Amino acid sequence: MSVSAKQVVSTEDAPAALGPYSQAIKAGNTLYVSGQIGIVPGTKDFASEGVEGQTEQVMKNMGAILKAAGADYSDVVKTTILLADMGDFATVNGIYGRFFPENPPARATFAVKTLPLNARVEIECIAAL
Repeated sequence: MSVSAKQVVSTEDAPAALGPYSQAIKAGNTLYVSGQIGIVPGTKDFASEGVEGQTEQVMKNMGAILKAAGADYSDVVKTTILLADMGDFATVNGIYGRFFPENPPARATFAVKTLPLNARVEIECIAAL
């Protein structure tokens, strides 16, 4: 794939990348959205210390990036959820499910030792454009 076929997608409506990566990359008809944590855009603060507030913010951040690429949640075909505590699975699942009420994407969920900035949840996605 040529460099010209790869397009960086970025929006101020989602948190800036914490390192050397893009919020999302559009390659052909596919959008790869980097893992989002529950940081409020324009700050370095979590929306909440709790997993509920962080999950809501993660999904808002993901939605803002999808929108910047001309997509929405219905275009998402695959997600990966990373949890700091698998005990939060049901809570995260309930909030996540509200954003995918019909034909939800394929998904994997993993418990990890630590997430960036000690987040409780991180979610990445792939969307078909």
